[in-house]
Amino acid sequence: MEDLGLSVAEFSLFGSILSIGSLIGAAISGKITDLFGRKMTMWILNLFYIGGWLAIAFTKAPLLLNLGRLSLGFTNGISNYLASIYVAEITTKNVRGRFTIIVQFLTGWGASFMFVVGSFVHWRTLALLATIPGLLQLLLLFFIPESPQWLAKVGREKELEAALLCLRGDKADISHEATEIKDYVESLKSFSSEGILDIFQKQYVRPLLTVAGVLVLMNLGGINALAYYSGAIFVSAGVSSMVGLITLAATQTVIGILGATLIDKLGRRPLLLVSSAGLCFSSFLTGVSFFLKDFNWWDQGSPIVAFIGVLMYMGSYALGGVLPLLLLSELFPINVKGSAGSICNVMGNFTGWLVAYYFNFLIEWSSTGIFFIFSAFSFANFILTATMVPETKGRTLEEIRASITHSSD
Repeated sequence: MEDLGLSVAEFSLFGSILSIGSLIGAAISGKITDLFGRKMTMWILNLFYIGGWLAIAFTKAPLLLNLGRLSLGFTNGISNYLASIYVAEITTKNVRGRFTIIVQFLTGWGASFMFVVGSFVHWRTLALLATIPGLLQLLLLFFIPESPQWLAKVGREKELEAALLCLRGDKADISHEATEIKDYVESLKSFSSEGILDIFQKQYVRPLLTVAGVLVLMNLGGINALAYYSGAIFVSAGVSSMVGLITLAATQTVIGILGATLIDKLGRRPLLLVSSAGLCFSSFLTGVSFFLKDFNWWDQGSPIVAFIGVLMYMGSYALGGVLPLLLLSELFPINVKGSAGSICNVMGNFTGWLVAYYFNFLIEWSSTGIFFIFSAFSFANFILTATMVPETKGRTLEEIRASITHSSD
């Protein structure tokens, strides 16, 4: 804000335009990953990722700053969907949840780490440092296989078997798994021609409403506000930004490891319930801290309450934030997964943009009120999860989708 002379509105635009880019990326996420494949899409995204950070690093005016941020948002909108889909399609049923939550853990840890680094270096230097992961991934993409399910879908059967051997080991017997994937993908061809309206068939309506609802309510629960402005929230509550961000990184690391350990033992639904309850309580706690601060009650204790509330919030998100996307990857067959992914991601990212853009204005209106509102949306998410979310642990993708098809008959 100081270097470029940004107003509060311009700073809010910079923060929220990431969600606008995510909205654009989300709208085409399903189709672009189906068209180019999972691996090729990763190549394309890394070019947008590196280009976005370079634009921010060398900007002299708000326009290039926002274009860079928009490019990063576009990358996020697709990669959030792509990461969960790819991991679900390359892993076996007994470790699928664990690997998916590890992605969330590493994402949260990486963001927290860069929050800490950003406390020591100039923002332009930080932007240049942020190009390094993209450059590394361009090299590492040479060593990963394409999704076996996508290869089956486009009829590249020899490459499918090679990909499975790469994933399971050169001496593994992949004949049963390869046959199961090919037979299931073949069976789907008789149901639809992959039009966008196919997702609104009877058997997909309940899963679509469930996943979209959980994503929307989780975003309305304030995750983008706390992720983008956590340092500012700590300062507003009277807590050192440095201490807060370092502790936040440690908290997300511990909770991420715990979640990865538990998800394939306890299941998706229990963790999502615990996560929603934690988001609800921690938002309420943070609102209480600002209420105490506004009335000058318990001046020594209110920053501690805010500190605990924000840490609990981000820890709760680290535990269950990726689960809606895991459910998205598990509940929909490959012939409608692209359409489902686009619809759910657009709805989630739109509500995420609303929260990110209006948060700075709303916290000036009532810092207490906005966190109570976040708490109410998280409570609604808890109710939705308790009544609508199915359990999918320990089942193959083909078994899950077959049960959904039969239950709608």
